[in-house]
Amino acid sequence: MMAETEQPAPTCTIAEGTVPTIDLRDPDEEKVTRSITEASREWGFFQVVNHGIPTQVIKRLQAVGTDFFQLPQDEKQVYAKAKAKAKPLIDANSIEGYATNLQLMLGMKSSSSWGDHLFHRIWPPSRINYHFWPKNPPSYREVNEEYSKYVREVADKVFKSLSLGLGLGLEENALKEAVGGEEVEYLLKINYYPPCPHPDLAFGVPPHTDLSALTILVPNDVPGLQVFKNDNWIDVPYIPNALVIHIGDQIEVASNGFYKAVLHRTRVNKERARLSWPVFLEPPPEFVVGPIPQLLNQDIINNHPPKYKSEKFKDYAYCKLNSKLPQGHET
Repeated sequence: MMAETEQPAPTCTIAEGTVPTIDLRDPDEEKVTRSITEASREWGFFQVVNHGIPTQVIKRLQAVGTDFFQLPQDEKQVYAKAKAKAKPLIDANSIEGYATNLQLMLGMKSSSSWGDHLFHRIWPPSRINYHFWPKNPPSYREVNEEYSKYVREVADKVFKSLSLGLGLGLEENALKEAVGGEEVEYLLKINYYPPCPHPDLAFGVPPHTDLSALTILVPNDVPGLQVFKNDNWIDVPYIPNALVIHIGDQIEVASNGFYKAVLHRTRVNKERARLSWPVFLEPPPEFVVGPIPQLLNQDIINNHPPKYKSEKFKDYAYCKLNSKLPQGHET
């Protein structure tokens, strides 16, 4: 596995169509379920088209996010995160707000991150802190609330397919329930990676897996996202109006390793700005995530013991955010 201190390596380009792309409007629902299951097992990652989110909704989401990052720095700083004050990150609550990291360690062997970002929850209403929602552009709130409605519908389709892929039969909501059910929190992050003078020395985001259950991402047309498969970093092709979906750590745990969280990273561009809008689906802080009991079989012939321990999401997040967990976190 690549260490976060390594520099960006030359890209491994692949033939278009290699990365799984799934049509959610395919009338053959069994085929859709099978495709999502296979992609989530083999890649931990796939793209979806015909997902039901209107093109104009996505364009408006991109427009208001882009407009925010064009504001003067002092206006963006209004939404800055609270300072850590020498304390470790406690949980996902501590990451809401605006932050910037546009520094390069020139001449050093290690690489640094290059980009700005804004984090805030978009669902459920009880967990939204509008202090972190920009008031400029004026339509920001309306656009994000509209997008949150549609992205939750996409998430439910994916959760259903993933549950059926586990062989849970009529319990098609089992996987969603295992990571928080209707209390699952939707955390939007807008990544802004401006043109970088030394893209060979910086990542937009270094290699990692997402600590969330599921990530649903809207990209712009500037390439940079890569996934790690078969000992290679593979470019993710840009498909207009497609959504990029990652399996996160919590689904890997809940599925007892049947689905795998994908190691991925973001490279930066010397000429053009790259933006992306991932939404991280996370369990509530106090919710306990562990392998779904129906997946565990203790008989001698078909023994499937739990590979992961059960723990509160806030404890998992604390350990991972403070580098006390390896990627995968098996027992």
